[in-house]
Amino acid sequence: MESKVENLSSRRTLSNGVGIPCVGFGTWQTPSGDVARDVVKKALEVGFRHIDTATAYGNEASVGEGLRLSGVKREDVFITTKQWTDIRGCAATVAAAEKAIQTLGVDYLDLYLVHWPAVAKLSADWAQMNADTWRGFEKLYKDGKVRAIGVSNFMPEHLEALKASAEVMPMVDQVEFHPGYMQRNVLDYCAANGIQVEAWSPLGSGRLLADPLVTKIGAAHGKSSAQTCVRYAIQHGIVPLPKSTHAERIAANAEVFDFALSDEEMSALDSMPETGYRV
Repeated sequence: MESKVENLSSRRTLSNGVGIPCVGFGTWQTPSGDVARDVVKKALEVGFRHIDTATAYGNEASVGEGLRLSGVKREDVFITTKQWTDIRGCAATVAAAEKAIQTLGVDYLDLYLVHWPAVAKLSADWAQMNADTWRGFEKLYKDGKVRAIGVSNFMPEHLEALKASAEVMPMVDQVEFHPGYMQRNVLDYCAANGIQVEAWSPLGSGRLLADPLVTKIGAAHGKSSAQTCVRYAIQHGIVPLPKSTHAERIAANAEVFDFALSDEEMSALDSMPETGYRV
């Protein structure tokens, strides 16, 4: 199991050599305005150096404001946003990214993701739709507007189809991951193809916080269930994106580098029945 990262500033290396901080701060469902601004500022104050947002979250402007108010240098923070499903194709992708950069109030993005793939249920031409969109991502990357490009919620079949035409493969796939929902097929594919996995909902959208097994394992280390879930992702080599709007929980989610789960504890969490957000 991966356990070499030592603090929030420790970075995993993407396939293009860019370093991505090993834990990110998520902002899904975080209201725009004062709330998003203040939680991003707080996250940066306690040491997070990786902020994840999306155009669909509606809080990019507030995330950017929180970054500026924190006093942390832009180059020291890894910023991710995502393109929503109403944008497809090369030209529209480039325009959407430029708008997101402007809304965030930054000069570039560290990581830009396709939020969801086009799928067969949507269109018989789903593979071509994804390929056309990905050309826009490749242009953004080659033009230096984003330091890394990737996808979110792509399954192996979507990634494999993309490979047929991609000049640059995704560097990241952000998917749901937590005890009880590992998506091993995605993890295995990404490991074999040099794609870094990120975990949205690393706490199972809160449903794991009272889980007896997670609680018991955490208690053995003097840690909360949330901290246990974050540590679990870290030791799997995955970049977790815990989120909270409570200052004390934001700080607690950063305190995950002073303990390690044993192989037995990891195996027990791996073997949990499906639970969390999806079921």
